Amino acid sequence: MIDNDSNNSINKIGVLGAGLMGHGITHAIATSGIEVVMIDTSLENLENALSKIKTILHNDLTKRIMSKEGFQNALRQITISDDYGMLSGCDMVIEAVYENRALKETVITSADKLLSSDGVCASNTSTIPISILSKASTRPENFIGLHFFSPVNKMKLVEVIRGEKTSQKTLSIALDLVKSIGKDPIVVNDGPGFFTTRVFQCYTNEGMTMLHEGVDPLFIEKLAKEAGYPVGPLAILDEISINLASHIRDQINKYSTTENNSSSEPHDKVIDLMVSKLERTGRSKMGGFYEYPKNEKKYLWPELTNYFPISNSKIMKRDIIDRFYFSQATETIRCFEEKIIGSFKDANAGSILGWGFPKKTGGILNFVNNYGIVKFMERADELAKHYGPRFKSPRLLKKMATNGEMF
Repeated sequence: MIDNDSNNSINKIGVLGAGLMGHGITHAIATSGIEVVMIDTSLENLENALSKIKTILHNDLTKRIMSKEGFQNALRQITISDDYGMLSGCDMVIEAVYENRALKETVITSADKLLSSDGVCASNTSTIPISILSKASTRPENFIGLHFFSPVNKMKLVEVIRGEKTSQKTLSIALDLVKSIGKDPIVVNDGPGFFTTRVFQCYTNEGMTMLHEGVDPLFIEKLAKEAGYPVGPLAILDEISINLASHIRDQINKYSTTENNSSSEPHDKVIDLMVSKLERTGRSKMGGFYEYPKNEKKYLWPELTNYFPISNSKIMKRDIIDRFYFSQATETIRCFEEKIIGSFKDANAGSILGWGFPKKTGGILNFVNNYGIVKFMERADELAKHYGPRFKSPRLLKKMATNGEMF
């Protein structure tokens, strides 16, 4: 429980939604000794979510990560209900329903009526601007983003998103909560996709772009791991669902203020083909870029090269690895330029803990510093010349190179 001396005491939290993220967040709160009410319109969903929480707790008990007393105490903290009235007395509510603006606004408005005047409402959105969702609340100054990562019981990072009207007190309460449940927070400002989602998708987009260009998918996955990423871009798309990647893309494009937000890039064509024509959306649907035979190791779908023929033109190994690094690094610098993120430390932590940027680099901006600002800028412009304007040096980088600055 949060220390009462901090004046940010949180004794009871409501979690809206009993899906993948909802049950994960509920588990994290309960194991930290805080009372939590998980709300969903479906009692079946709630029972399934509670069963999943019990499985996680039981696994920790078996591995002796948790004591029997801790197991029982965590379960005692959890209440499940389809009645919004059970949110009465909550100091904070965390919305964790499907990534749909209308749905999120509906549950936020319902919960807002039951919160006290100083109660905090948070959204677990990964793409929709917090300043937009806060309009569903009567107290936008008490509204904030808390973007957890899946699986919540294993992922340490929480991206704390400050909306246009989020108060300093609300930010302080949110940070205290994140730390009290054993997570590592980074603070970012508002914008479509925020920091982590916006930069993470550059990695998967680059993998799909290479596939569209005719690079052997085996080579794409192999070199991504060789570069230090824990999972290849095609494999991770299957895990999160290509359909979800399509939805995230559409949400970011919808709220983006940049001119180049149409769905006409090579990676968009790959997504649309896989989802709309081939209906291969990932592991949960038993097939995406990979095949998932029962009780056997997964393997790349043999027919993939029928739709994305391997080109006779060879691409250098160095270029493939650099495209993974530089696509994410240049986007991170743009986030710095746009003041989405302003902390060198948070950018590095977010890149490693949030999406698995190679640990050996020390983090994404540390990678840029170690590469050398001038050399990085030259290499980025070289990649832009051969592979597209997404690699072009951001203005901030040119200014830093001129002034001899580093991040």
